[in-house]
Amino acid sequence: MYPSKVQEGELNELKRKERYSSYQEDLAFSKELNILRNDFYYQMMGSTTTHNVSLVNFMYKPLDVMSGDAYSVRKIDDYRTFYLLVDGMGKGLSASLTAMLMAAFVNHIIDKMIRFESYSLELLVKESLEYIQPILLDDEALAIDYILFDNHYNTLSYAKFGMPAFLLQNRNNEILRIKSNNPPMSKWKSDFKVDEYSVEFIDKFLFFSDGIVENSVKEEGKTYAQFIEEDFKHSFTKEELVKKMFLKLSPQEDDLTMIFINKLNCQNSLIANDVFDSSLESVDRASEWYSDVWKEIVSEKEQTYDVAVVFTELFMNAYEHGNLAINAKEKHKMLEDDTYIETLLEKEQVCSKKIYVKVHKLEDLSSTYIVTHITDEGEGFDTQILSEIFRNSHAFNGRGVFVSRKNAMGIYYNTKGNTVLFLNKI
Repeated sequence: MYPSKVQEGELNELKRKERYSSYQEDLAFSKELNILRNDFYYQMMGSTTTHNVSLVNFMYKPLDVMSGDAYSVRKIDDYRTFYLLVDGMGKGLSASLTAMLMAAFVNHIIDKMIRFESYSLELLVKESLEYIQPILLDDEALAIDYILFDNHYNTLSYAKFGMPAFLLQNRNNEILRIKSNNPPMSKWKSDFKVDEYSVEFIDKFLFFSDGIVENSVKEEGKTYAQFIEEDFKHSFTKEELVKKMFLKLSPQEDDLTMIFINKLNCQNSLIANDVFDSSLESVDRASEWYSDVWKEIVSEKEQTYDVAVVFTELFMNAYEHGNLAINAKEKHKMLEDDTYIETLLEKEQVCSKKIYVKVHKLEDLSSTYIVTHITDEGEGFDTQILSEIFRNSHAFNGRGVFVSRKNAMGIYYNTKGNTVLFLNKI
């Protein structure tokens, strides 16, 4: 039996509404991602020359399109970094509006403070509290973390409003907890505290929303709060922690957000290093050298092959995009005109810049990790473009970086964009 014209019209109208709703949801989520500012997208913090490097990773997993969680990470200056975590009360549109309004306002104030070189954590908390209080409903509360790292003084300053305790791991592998020093924000309470904590001997940090610790686990009658400290202690990276977490969790019950920071101590861990010319011949020589380094570390041919693929892709980027300064548009044109190899050979004849490779071996509680640095002498690039590459893995530009990221535990660039670090687990 065929549908009547009326039924067919209603069906088409329903499809049109579904497409429109889906389109609006995509726009809303894109807007959320724009609000969630991240000045360190796939960047390492610190300097590889001073062996003071921190890797910062994020997990942002909303339960619905409109998330009640929000976060931002901002570079204040060469020494200070600010982190914001927001968790709106409840679920749905109201919580999302509150969280996103707060994140947007905090970013606006930070932009002005950076512009006028007048950053103050206390003023930031005061201004944003005054902004959000008239917006909050009478019975509404807002959990929020304001976190400021000062790498010059090795301090963490914070104002925590009803958020789960920070987890910190020191060099003796002890887990420390920093609890909230303020109740959740409300319409009625305007005073607050900002405290400071020395982090000179802290190697790992975990900041997260309550959706993570309050989520039920497969073991009946328990939540993930009973497991998070041990899982964090035995996770070298965010990816390892997330894997452990989702093996235990029941279906997701709330928005999940975390910030995972690991300070790498590479002071006495160098196992190999070399310097290479900017040439196609050196690309082959470097790849062979790196494979030989790995053959001394592991016996598994498959793992050696995977890491060699990552190394070759990133070394090639250092050679063609870094030292030879060939951008993506130029490379496209050369490939279309079948002049790619010819142009590389011409450019390398007048290029005296070098590529430096260092390989470090780090021991964790239960595993060993290989950290590889590749540094070119080019002008670098804006690492924020990586956010577009990783959101669209089918795009041609940057596919080498995407493939490298998929075959390594993590890939990070320095601020300039001329040093890349990638991480593998043995």
